[in-house]
Amino acid sequence: MTDDTARPAAPAPAPAPERLDPVRAGGAALSGYVIWGLSPIFYKFLDFASASEIVLHRAVWSVPLLALLIWLAGRGGAAMRLIMDRRAMLLLLASSALIAANWWVFIFAINTGQVLDVSLGYFINPLMVVAVGVVIAHERFGRWRAVAVGLAALGVVNQVVAVGVFPWIGLFLAASFTLYGYIRKTIATDGRIGLFWETLIIAIPSLIALWFIETGPDGRFFEGPVNALLLILTGPMTVAPLLLFIIGARGLHFATIGVLQFIAPTLQFAVGIAYGETFSLAHAVTFGLIWTGLAVFVIDLLRHDRLTRKAART
Repeated sequence: MTDDTARPAAPAPAPAPERLDPVRAGGAALSGYVIWGLSPIFYKFLDFASASEIVLHRAVWSVPLLALLIWLAGRGGAAMRLIMDRRAMLLLLASSALIAANWWVFIFAINTGQVLDVSLGYFINPLMVVAVGVVIAHERFGRWRAVAVGLAALGVVNQVVAVGVFPWIGLFLAASFTLYGYIRKTIATDGRIGLFWETLIIAIPSLIALWFIETGPDGRFFEGPVNALLLILTGPMTVAPLLLFIIGARGLHFATIGVLQFIAPTLQFAVGIAYGETFSLAHAVTFGLIWTGLAVFVIDLLRHDRLTRKAART
């Protein structure tokens, strides 16, 4: 026989966050994806600095902005409690390494005139998520999703055979962001809090590295106020689209987010073309195969979402 009076009362479950108006949510998510898509234009203005210097500044200047946002949202206590969760912090250490590498390759590609490869990676990313989800999480993998992934794979093969270039930038960006996303899904915390700890983890060694870079001949921060301002703005450019995405995700269906996510690589593709990057017939075949795969994926995603909502109403 147990003594129920000796047990502490279970805490009341936290109220579910209020669902945001779909129009405002859609505007926020759309704005976030537009910023992500056009961000190569901003980073083009930073070609005076190396990819390493830009990434180091990106982490350092994101920390105070994220700390302010967390404090304004009243989530400071939750952020501090997370540090006591050893498993979560180890996972955040791994996700920090992945996102730092992703940022570096992203900046390197922009600085070396390979924005089309960046867009290729983020077009492949959702299909890679589907493939990895089947292997790791045993998620649904119907016939049409298999077709979508197969078409994207053919696009990569064409890039290697017809174009004669292994698309390592695109594949690395897609793979690193896919793995990053799966690690983050296993950490039960607010997206802002997770990013705060990730950027703080990166920022601590970054400050040390920046001290050597900026006091040496390769540093660009102290060469003038414009250089300094542009490097400082990498913080808001990192935080703003993520915050807008978090706001938008509160009011949108998964299928809507699934469609909106293609805005960013589409804009990146347009930026690459506008800057005169090479786009041959062979490149067109590569992107055509991937775009066809994405069209199949989106149609299947919308169909599945419609059936799910119909079943929920009955």
